[in-house]
Amino acid sequence: MADVRFLIAGDSSLCAEFGNEISKEINAQIRAFNILLKESGIAGIVETIPTYRSLLIQYDPGIISYKSLEGKLKKLLARLDSVEIPPSEVLEVPVLYGGEEMGPDLKFVAENAKMSEEEVIKLHSEPEYLIYMLGFTPGFTYLGGLNDAIETPRLKTPRVKIPAGSVGIAGKQTGVYPIDSPGGWQLIGRTPLKMYDADREKPILPEAGQYIKFVPIDRAEFDRIAAEVEKGTYEVRHYPKKEA
Repeated sequence: MADVRFLIAGDSSLCAEFGNEISKEINAQIRAFNILLKESGIAGIVETIPTYRSLLIQYDPGIISYKSLEGKLKKLLARLDSVEIPPSEVLEVPVLYGGEEMGPDLKFVAENAKMSEEEVIKLHSEPEYLIYMLGFTPGFTYLGGLNDAIETPRLKTPRVKIPAGSVGIAGKQTGVYPIDSPGGWQLIGRTPLKMYDADREKPILPEAGQYIKFVPIDRAEFDRIAAEVEKGTYEVRHYPKKEA
C-alpha cells in the first residue's frame, strides 16, 4: 500500500499526499487513487484535483466530515494496487517555433544550451510529455520529460502579458499558456489551438494524465489551423500512448 499522508486543506478540502518528488510512479498512484475515488460513490465529494504529488479532494462538510472522509479514503488505499489504469492518450499540439512574434526567446534558449535553434526545436518536439497537472490559469499544462540539454532559467523580469497558445520553458519544465496572462517562462513558439475556450462544450482541451506531443509547423500551416479553429472545424489529433 502506498505511504500516503492526509492533510487538512481548508474547511472543505483534504489533500492526499503521495510523495515529495515529481515522478511517473507517484503520478500513476495518484491516477489510480482518483479512479478508485470516482468509482467509490462516497457521498459528499465535490471535486478531485490531481497535482504533481498529491490529490486534492474537495467535499461538502454538510454531507461528510473530515474524519469520516479520511477513514473511507484509508480503506480505499488498500485496493490501490488492484486498479488498472486505462491507457494514456497523446494530444498533438502543432507549434510554430521561433520568430519575434511567436517565439521571441528561442534564440536565448539556443544560446544558453550552446546549440542551434533548429536543434532546440528538434529536442523540444521529440518527447511525448506527461501532463502531471493543470493549474495557474485554466488549462495551463505542467509537463514532465523536458530534455536536460534545453533547460533554461525563467526570465528575470516576467512579461505583463503573454499571448494565449504560447509555448514556454522554465527550468526543467515546459508548457502552454492557455489564455493571455502574465508569465516568466522563456517563449519558444505558439500553437494555433485553443487550450481553453469558455464557449466550448469541453472548455479545457488537455487533461492531467494525458501526454502532449509538440509538432513543428510553418506559418502557412499555423494560419490554416487557426482559421479552422475559429470556424470550429479543426479536429485535434489524439492517439493511444504506446507503452514502453
